[in-house]
Amino acid sequence: MGSKSSNRRELLKGGALAAGAVATGAVGSLVTPALAETTKSYALNNSPMIGQADDLLAYGQRSKYVKSIRYHEYEKPEATLARYRDFGLTLHINAPIGEFMGQVAPNSIHYFATTKGTMLPDIDPKEHTLTIQGLVDRPLILTMEDLKRFPSVSRFHYIECAANNHTAAQKTVQASHGFTSNAEWTGVLLSTLLKEAGVKANAKWFIAEGAEEIKGADTIPLNKGMDDVIVAYGMNGEPVRPHNGYPLRLVVPGFEGIFNTKWLRRIDVVENYMLNMDDYGHLRRDAAAAALGYIQGPKSVITFPSGTNKLPSKGWYEMSGLAWSGGGAIKLVEVSTDGGKKWNKAEFKGTPQRMAFTRFGYQWNWDGTATEILSRCTDELGQAQPTRAQIAKYWNKPYDQTFTVPGLDNSIQPWRIAGDGSVINGVA
Repeated sequence: MGSKSSNRRELLKGGALAAGAVATGAVGSLVTPALAETTKSYALNNSPMIGQADDLLAYGQRSKYVKSIRYHEYEKPEATLARYRDFGLTLHINAPIGEFMGQVAPNSIHYFATTKGTMLPDIDPKEHTLTIQGLVDRPLILTMEDLKRFPSVSRFHYIECAANNHTAAQKTVQASHGFTSNAEWTGVLLSTLLKEAGVKANAKWFIAEGAEEIKGADTIPLNKGMDDVIVAYGMNGEPVRPHNGYPLRLVVPGFEGIFNTKWLRRIDVVENYMLNMDDYGHLRRDAAAAALGYIQGPKSVITFPSGTNKLPSKGWYEMSGLAWSGGGAIKLVEVSTDGGKKWNKAEFKGTPQRMAFTRFGYQWNWDGTATEILSRCTDELGQAQPTRAQIAKYWNKPYDQTFTVPGLDNSIQPWRIAGDGSVINGVA
């Protein structure tokens, strides 16, 4: 399979040979006929020109050749959502995580879960307010303009649904890991607002409520609210988009996605845990357990090559993937190209951020034989990503093809590569 210690030497050697071939005019020995023909077309510049329409100049659009889209959990295009939406169901919308470049998801294809009602709230930001009340000295009613007068922060964080679990039935990484995305969130720290309101000594929790047609709310430990929670109005340099909570949402770094309340309109500071609609299935009765129990463990996945990809020939490839953890920054990512017999340290493609995606890569010389590839990660708390067998043992459930877990499954995802280069889900 090739070790990383020799990877760079061979890669650089190949580059030197190519440079030498160009110098001596021997390009034909290194460039395939198809590539040579493509090079000729570039030189002639036969591509049509794109017109400079007003809408293209005023608000940019992607190339018509880029086809990445979200789809709902039944693996059908987003356009068919209306017939499910009419039943008022909560559905999860898979992001095309396998086609993300870098570490940030474009706003238009960022993961989201649908509202519990039949429509998205259509909120006029000039009319929207955030109320902070309950166990505070000075209850606040803040307009959007008021919020933007407070000191702001911009931080990278992922949001992931607890249902982001992979099974043997899923064919692509979008299906197996698409209930998550990473963005740069801009807004005001909730702690800034709570300090402005003055939190009373007996306060232990806060309830965040959104403006869905059917109301939902979440109970979150106050110590988390006083730490790194963001009341966000910005997402990747523009206002938060409607599906992600325009004009205001909560970002709770590292906690299950359901706690990141969208269309945020009220914060109630309370002494005792209160059961809300959104808390069903996410209960943490003990305050100490809740503070840690909401946190999602370390997780990684190879996004290329992954299910339904195909390697055209043996040779050099950069394996690429993403790693993240609710426990903080990722400290180590390892990949295996032989089914877990040997593990190799991957390269970070940027500086790891706390509770955010970290892009990793590994130069791999595939020799053309069938194999299985895997990734695993460790976060700054020392938590290591478990195997699927370890997850099954934790839940005391049979480890078979029907295995599923009641909570977040952060186990290692295998991909199997056949001798012809085709890639399938390796979960047995």
